[in-house]
Amino acid sequence: MSGLQAQDFSTSLRITKAPKEQQESNVSVTSSSETKPKKKICCACPDTKKLRDECIVEHGESACAKWIEAHRLCLRSEGFNV
Repeated sequence: MSGLQAQDFSTSLRITKAPKEQQESNVSVTSSSETKPKKKICCACPDTKKLRDECIVEHGESACAKWIEAHRLCLRSEGFNV
């Protein structure tokens, strides 16, 4: 009877445990597909944000398309979808 229990236990280990190569490939796929931003959007690109905000306050949004687009490009380079 104890032989039967050991056999069932080893069978379940083989089913649940993935081969080492498969585990490594899963890790590399997961890490390479992640493009999650590392910062909060409010803290990303402070230089372009400041220029954009100052321009909008002084000249209005319609006159600041250049700075708005520069800030968007910076945010995209940081991983944000804007």
